[in-house]
Amino acid sequence: MKQSYTEINAKTWDKWSENNCEWSIPITQQEYEKAKTGEWGVYLTPCIKVPHEWFGSLKDKKILGLASGGGQQMPLFTALGAECTIFDYSDRQLAAERMVAEREGYNIRIIKGDMTKPLPFEEESFDIIFHPVSNCYIEHIQPVWNECYRILKKGGILLAGFANDICFLFEDEAPLTVVNKLPFNPLKMEPEKYDRMADNYEGIQFSHSMEEQIGGQLKAGFTLTDLYEDRDRPGGAAIRDYASQYMATRAIKQR
Repeated sequence: MKQSYTEINAKTWDKWSENNCEWSIPITQQEYEKAKTGEWGVYLTPCIKVPHEWFGSLKDKKILGLASGGGQQMPLFTALGAECTIFDYSDRQLAAERMVAEREGYNIRIIKGDMTKPLPFEEESFDIIFHPVSNCYIEHIQPVWNECYRILKKGGILLAGFANDICFLFEDEAPLTVVNKLPFNPLKMEPEKYDRMADNYEGIQFSHSMEEQIGGQLKAGFTLTDLYEDRDRPGGAAIRDYASQYMATRAIKQR
């Protein structure tokens, strides 16, 4: 039976984690201890740390890390007194969460799952959803925004990072050359190109417009309260020298 593209992406992230991808390296014990004293920072996008005021107090808050495995954010939230759940489709990303939890001696709910399907949580289960850049790995994102709204409590906060679709327009390396039409959807390309992406562990990624990203949150019922733009870290795609490639948003479920 042919693998789904989400299964391919899960195995791709397993491979990237095996090769020490920067988003797969768990925090150190020292970083965990520093967080307890108020010295901490997490990323929704590559370079800019999320403002602390976006969170408010984390003590006793129920937080869902949505497609956020790797042992980088949930341990810090736990050190700050939150009750955390991690949901991811990569075995190795989840293993990193388990390793840090065992090392530091805290409990975390670890769930393997595909976010293209209904999330396995009751309505109004969480105070905060932390969702870093990851929806580029799924074809349709409106169902995810809808599910986030459903499982957040009234007054709950959705913190999301995502890629601008300009990332998919150009070749990664200079000189910049337009190589794709938008929207970019690998499921609609020639089978041999799709298979090559899968076989080379490139990740099956999709472009999404600002209408889908921000407009999709608004359609789900959220109220947008803040946002910022960001770029790749040095050594990333060449477009980083010319334009912002990522955005982070803070949205609230008001009713």
